[in-house]
Amino acid sequence: MIERIIEKIAPVDARYAEVARGRWNDIAKPLHGLGAFEDAVCRLAAVQKTERPHIARRALAVFCADNGIVCEGVTQTDSSVTAILAENLCTGATSVCKMARVAKCDVFPVDIGMNRAVLHEKMTDFHVARGTQDFLYEDAMTREQTELAVIRGAEFAETLAAQGYNLLAAGEMGIGNTTTSSAVASVLLGIPAEDVTGAGAGLSEAGIAHKIAVIKEGIARRKPNPEDPIDVLSKVGGLDIAGMAGFMLGAAANDVAVVLDGVISQVAALIGVRLCPAVRGYLLGSHVGSEKASRLLLDALELDAPVHAGMHVGEGTGAMTLLPLLDMAISVYDEMATFDDIRVTAYREL
Repeated sequence: MIERIIEKIAPVDARYAEVARGRWNDIAKPLHGLGAFEDAVCRLAAVQKTERPHIARRALAVFCADNGIVCEGVTQTDSSVTAILAENLCTGATSVCKMARVAKCDVFPVDIGMNRAVLHEKMTDFHVARGTQDFLYEDAMTREQTELAVIRGAEFAETLAAQGYNLLAAGEMGIGNTTTSSAVASVLLGIPAEDVTGAGAGLSEAGIAHKIAVIKEGIARRKPNPEDPIDVLSKVGGLDIAGMAGFMLGAAANDVAVVLDGVISQVAALIGVRLCPAVRGYLLGSHVGSEKASRLLLDALELDAPVHAGMHVGEGTGAMTLLPLLDMAISVYDEMATFDDIRVTAYREL
């Protein structure tokens, strides 16, 4: 099933990016004056295969899951908080819901693997398991569970694309997922756990040291294969990461761009790109989070992230910060006069 999804993914059409770049250069403003926002519009043009990309209909999928590694004391709170926060997502009470209203983005909570089901009409139940295992003692998931989570994430992206959404965003909710994402990042990037592990929701220095020790020991025991992204996910990852990775594959298969959030969605994006390199062209970075791995992952993905605000809320909040900025950039791109219009000699590359 994953291979069939990947077979549908074509590289973005760089010709439209070049046309969009030409349009930017003709607009009566300094060359490259909007920096990374010009690049983002060009990328959207390449994804949508049009000179005039549209992002009026956008959706954020928030993948909710629990992680068995929480049993090792790597978080301030226990796993019961995941379901509580997921309920708040459904009622519109979380940070990302407030931000999404301003950003004119629809929010879709997705249960991909919480310990406790949340029975609410706004919750999409795609759960693969009721949480993962403690990867200090056994693989977090079976390979079959991991693949199913990827497939369900892809199916949800396809569903949203079929409903007419022309820009998607990926977020997550789950206690312990900065531990799983740090473990996956350490393996995939080939760097020590201490270089990719941060405080998460607010651990002390001693708490961070313990978290790093757990990650290192878990990797040593599980021995994930860095050449096999599914193996890495199944052994030390999480269902939310797997679901988001699939979501990005599914978006690319349906010619829809995906806005990343912070470090956890960036890890998922790296999984997606390792499974299918063409996925990279469909991704938009939003912000450089305060977690250590964020900049490293963006570099590995060859992505810019315009917002540098030290954010670490998760949920998709970083992705929401980008959307109004993209609206402003597209407004300039669509509506501003060209040098010819105002009869001024255009700026040219020197």
